[in-house]
Amino acid sequence: MAKVFRPSTREASILSKIESQKEYERKRAINAIKDCIDPLSNAIAMKLVDSKLVETTNKNALEEQIKGCLEKLGRADDFEIDYQLAPVRNVVPQPHIVSLFLTSFVIEKLIKHKDVIDIFGSDEDIYLNIHQQVKKFLPT
Repeated sequence: MAKVFRPSTREASILSKIESQKEYERKRAINAIKDCIDPLSNAIAMKLVDSKLVETTNKNALEEQIKGCLEKLGRADDFEIDYQLAPVRNVVPQPHIVSLFLTSFVIEKLIKHKDVIDIFGSDEDIYLNIHQQVKKFLPT
């Protein structure tokens, strides 16, 4: 007869606390965007251009697009966020929600913008450059 695995209440409690902590950190990071949206969007736009990951004709338009993406993230519900993240969910082992959302935006939507000539680098390169700036402004 097969053994039936039943997690103890202790294990279930620990798993619940881990999930609660992850959800808390996710909401905290998203709420913190409002306090630093302008400098964060500027830093990310500069980093993407300086790293030659995004080639654009207008750096200010790139910054505005990133700012709009951050504002959208601040207003989005869980379904919208998860839908946007689905294609790039596994780029890195423990991604930061804001960095991952912006990476998805750059890869899927920014490429279609009229001022963006091309986007270079792998998904991971884009994520790491964005995350480098995000962790300067937001809790990790």
